[in-house]
Amino acid sequence: MIANLLALGAIGLWASLAALGVSLSHVPPFLLTGVALLVGSLIALPLSRFDFRLWRVPARTLAIGIYGLFAYHFLLFIALRHAPPVQANLVNYLWPLGIVVMAPLFLPGITLTRRHVIAALVGFGGAVLAILGRGGDGVEAVWAWGYLPALGAAFIWSSYSLLTKRVPAFPTAAIGSFALVSGLLSLACHYFLETPVSLSTQDWLLIAVLGLGPLGGAFFLWDAALKRGDARQIGVLSFLTPLLSTLTLLGMRGEAPSAPVILAGVMIIGAAIVATRSR
Repeated sequence: MIANLLALGAIGLWASLAALGVSLSHVPPFLLTGVALLVGSLIALPLSRFDFRLWRVPARTLAIGIYGLFAYHFLLFIALRHAPPVQANLVNYLWPLGIVVMAPLFLPGITLTRRHVIAALVGFGGAVLAILGRGGDGVEAVWAWGYLPALGAAFIWSSYSLLTKRVPAFPTAAIGSFALVSGLLSLACHYFLETPVSLSTQDWLLIAVLGLGPLGGAFFLWDAALKRGDARQIGVLSFLTPLLSTLTLLGMRGEAPSAPVILAGVMIIGAAIVATRSR
C-alpha cells in the first residue's frame, strides 16, 4: 500500500511535466533537462542528511542510473523532434506496459498472471484514448523514423525501473548522483548540439519547479516505490500518467474533458484496481 502511494506521488508529479513543458517550450530541451536534473539532485541533500557517502554507488549501479535518467530523455527528445509529438508520446507510454510484461524476465521469482496482462492491455488502451482523445487536435496516422527512438525510450525507462531491483541495495538518496551526472551530460549535449539562449527570472523559477517535481522529486518517489512494491502493480498504476497529464493540459486551456478522455479514465482506473488487488 505504501509503495503504491509513493508511486502515485511520482505519477502525480510526472503529470505536471507536459504543462510545465508548454510554459518552457522556448527553452532548448537539453538545457532544460540538464538544469532541471541538477536542481533535482539537490533533493538528495536533506535525504542523506548532507552525508555524501550515501550518494556513492558501485559503477554498475551508477551506469544503470545514467542509462535511465539520461539515455531515456535523450531518446525522447530525439523522438519528439522527428515524429508527430502526440504519436511519439503515445509510443513512449509503452513503458508502463513494458514494466508489467518484462518483470518476469528481469526479476527472479516474478510471474506474469493473466490478470496483470489484461490490466496492462486495458490500461494502455486507456492511455491511447487519453492522448488521442483530447479533441480538436486532429491526429493522423503517419510514419516517422522518430517512433524508433520513442520506442527505445519506452524500453529504457521500463528496463531501468526493473534493473534497479537487481543491483545491490542502495539508498534512495543515491538517485541524487544519477541526476547530477545525467544533468551534466545533458548540459554537455546542450553545449554541442543547441544554440545558447538567455533565460528570464520566470524561466529559472519554472525550471526550479520542474527540477523539484517531475524531473527530480518524482525520481526519488519512484525509486522508493520500486524498492517496496510489486513492479507489475506499479507498472499498471503508471498508466494514470498520460490521463492526468492530459487533464492538466485541458485545465490549463480551460477545456472540459471529452468523452474519450472520460472513458480513458474509467479504463485506466479500472485496470489499476484489478492489477493491485491482492487476489
